[in-house]
Amino acid sequence: MRLLIAEDDEALSLFLCRGLESEGHHVHIVHDGATAVTAFRDESPDLTILDLNLPVKDGETVLAEIRQLNVDLPVLVLTARHEIDTRVRCLDGGADDLMTKPFSLSELRARCRALLRRKREGQIELRAGDLEISRLDHSVRRAGRLLNLTNKEFALLEHLMLHRGRCASRVELLESVWNMEPAQSTNIVDVYVNYLRRKLADVPPGLLIRTVRGQGYMIPFEAESAACCAAFYGAADVPQLTAAQA
Repeated sequence: MRLLIAEDDEALSLFLCRGLESEGHHVHIVHDGATAVTAFRDESPDLTILDLNLPVKDGETVLAEIRQLNVDLPVLVLTARHEIDTRVRCLDGGADDLMTKPFSLSELRARCRALLRRKREGQIELRAGDLEISRLDHSVRRAGRLLNLTNKEFALLEHLMLHRGRCASRVELLESVWNMEPAQSTNIVDVYVNYLRRKLADVPPGLLIRTVRGQGYMIPFEAESAACCAAFYGAADVPQLTAAQA
């Protein structure tokens, strides 16, 4: 899942990031309210963790603005304020949950899982042909067989599936999956695409994860992917994975 954390305390935001990334989530951190609104608008995160004491725009203003953009994506307010009035305003203003500092990381994780389960319009299950991924429990299946992917492999596949039918550039993937500056010279995207192709039994390359020459990679729309799989494996067959590929 893609999580947005709006927290001006850098040490705390790093702590939250590590704690949530360890569960396989892709986390984007921002440190002021204006950037939080922009990130919410551009990324439509599956869950936003919002501090109230933000510079530029305070958290309650941010909450009001992002609720104007989308009323369904869950927001968990995290604050050091203990006043009942503050809690009431936040919940009435569109927050789905609220926790006060200090807090337990295990409880925060549990609350995040609960909010993600209740997410009303989230794409929890993604499918393309015989490929299925669950964004809730980070499971991936091809032709019904469970595959073992690393967190980065899952994040890369998730990004391609969320944007299937559209080419994702290497720069976009570097920024989204690895949080790396596009100026950095690396072939890590190509390396991980090859890892994925091997684990997904996408042989020869291009039936499932397509290379768009000079641009990047894409997964075709579901019907097109199914047609490609049927054309290569035969309509009545499914791909057989070796132990090494799985």
